[in-house]
Amino acid sequence: MDGREDDQPMRLAGAHGTVRRIWTVELRPQAGGPGLVCPHCTAHTPSLKGSSARAAALAHLACHARADTLPGHLRTCQCRERGCSWHPRHRGCGGPVLLALTRDRSGRTWRLADTCAACAAATSHTAVVPDTLLGPRRLRPDAYPPAPVRDNPGAGRDERVRVREMLTYLASAVPRFTSPAARLLALQCALRADARGQVRLPAGLLRGMRLQRRQELWQELAQARWLEMPVLKPAPVTVYLLDATVLDQAPGRSARRRAAHWALHCVPLVPPAVAPPVLRLTALVLAAHCSGHGGHGTDMDVLARLCGHSPHQTGELLDRLVALRTLAAWHRDRETDQVVWQLPSPHTRTRPAARGPRHRLAEG
Repeated sequence: MDGREDDQPMRLAGAHGTVRRIWTVELRPQAGGPGLVCPHCTAHTPSLKGSSARAAALAHLACHARADTLPGHLRTCQCRERGCSWHPRHRGCGGPVLLALTRDRSGRTWRLADTCAACAAATSHTAVVPDTLLGPRRLRPDAYPPAPVRDNPGAGRDERVRVREMLTYLASAVPRFTSPAARLLALQCALRADARGQVRLPAGLLRGMRLQRRQELWQELAQARWLEMPVLKPAPVTVYLLDATVLDQAPGRSARRRAAHWALHCVPLVPPAVAPPVLRLTALVLAAHCSGHGGHGTDMDVLARLCGHSPHQTGELLDRLVALRTLAAWHRDRETDQVVWQLPSPHTRTRPAARGPRHRLAEG
């Protein structure tokens, strides 16, 4: 990424000033820990100790995005403004303008910018930052206990959207090689955290997810400096998140806990309870992208990024979901790279299907 190019502000016709819709920060290695440098506000931290440098960078960028809000109809694709130089050639700009978070290969430089959906999908090491992570900063922690979670595994659109947005964020916030089980754990922690970053996970929850006593999963997230390594013996397990960005989510905690509950029973795609985490995560990603209007599909690149696998591996996982009758069939359009899938009828979920080429629709 070219930091000097990113520092150029976007001028609005008829406006009295300039509004920056591109922000960058750099994590510079130095004795005592990396320092965060921001050319936009001349911020410089001497060292980052006791917290994740990645989380500090994302939190700083989020502060800029909150401060420099702009009505949706005035936002433009900043990648297109620069001749689409941030990615290889693709079919062209299109889709809504979103906030895209991009890191360079070293993980030292991070950019947050207004980017159209097509450019964001074509840019390497990029994830879309949902608006729910950029809500207004609370003045104090919630002093009231959260409302009880409704026993409604088939929750509606709001829960699906909230889970989809958090999965999208985690695709950038945790390392690419993070295991599916650790991603499922991180999702529950992010959605259930209070305003201080504390999460209390009952033993029954971890047991139901088949992740109880999986110390190596916590170590994965702790080594990525996304959370502090918890003590796992007492129940419930108390965890402290180091990712400051997830502390200022909107809406409130009760709505997020409903989304966390839905993620455990992601109707209409519920794999068998004995399914491994890699299949449960894939089914959850698909369920979060299901439409209430009967059409189910998204880009293969999006599915692969959220599942933490290559497109080829993701295709194999979809085949396995069909073999389990969690899916009826799926199809990948080779021209548009769009993946669509069909849900099975209720009476076909009773027994696994035989593996074979029949469970994939003809590819375009």
